Amino acid sequence: MNIILTGGTRVGSKVISLTCPRIRVAIGAIGVSMLAVLVGCGFWAGRALQGDMASSSDVTQMRDKLLAQQAQLDETEAKAKRDLDALAMQLGELQAQAARLNALGLRLTRMGKLDDGEFNFGELPDVGGPENQLPVEQDFLAPEFSDTLDKLRQQFNAQAEQLGVLETLLVDRDLEAEFMPAGMPVRSGFISSSFGYRVDPISGRRAFHAGVDFDGVKGADVLSVATGVVAFAGRHPAYGNMIDIDHGNGYVTRYAHNDKNVVKVGDVVQAGQLIGKLGATGRATGSHVHFEVWFEGKPINPKKFVTAIR
Repeated sequence: MNIILTGGTRVGSKVISLTCPRIRVAIGAIGVSMLAVLVGCGFWAGRALQGDMASSSDVTQMRDKLLAQQAQLDETEAKAKRDLDALAMQLGELQAQAARLNALGLRLTRMGKLDDGEFNFGELPDVGGPENQLPVEQDFLAPEFSDTLDKLRQQFNAQAEQLGVLETLLVDRDLEAEFMPAGMPVRSGFISSSFGYRVDPISGRRAFHAGVDFDGVKGADVLSVATGVVAFAGRHPAYGNMIDIDHGNGYVTRYAHNDKNVVKVGDVVQAGQLIGKLGATGRATGSHVHFEVWFEGKPINPKKFVTAIR
């Protein structure tokens, strides 16, 4: 077999005979070289493709790891925010409880008539002491802080309950004082006749006077000396227009010789309330109010009640 190579007109044609051993060896060597080159290119192309695939797998793993870490970070941040919100709510509750205790303390200070400055609920109490020298094993963690808030809330609740009981006692004391006769039954005036035996101004004979008389002008205000319920309001042969007020605990006060009564039976009256107008009705020589204090059905000397200050 021959191979004919054609060229231009000047070069001419060449014939290569494949039967020549040297030609056949040369063509075989060229074929082997080309095959080796093709195999080498395929090998390196496969290595490159394998390297690209390995790099892609590493990137995917790194991306998944970063996403997992980001999710964990988001969860930690959300938990921390929830913890802070819970602590803020607890702090708000404690602040409200402290405000209630402060208001209650101020009320008790006024009710107890404590000296100004003896209890100042608007400022923290003065405290002090040496620094704690004992070793601290660990920091003050959030759970311990929450437990401390819970204990503080329980302490506040206990203190509020105790102060509430004290307030009830003081209120009861004040209510009892409101029902206790104290002060004069007139806005101004003087005692013209005292409690006890005296010469009767009409008969001239020695007689027992069961109350005290307050001289005054006709139409002046007659006042209740304590809180109570009107037990009688009407006309009496000797006392004229008369009012009896029941204050409970065995106490009754009487206001007699009124020009007129302005309350009726069953009315609830307060200490210092207007109940009548001063006059000279009944057995009287002139305008005045006859004031009596009864205890458990017996008249007693009103002097200590008249001089008492509510």
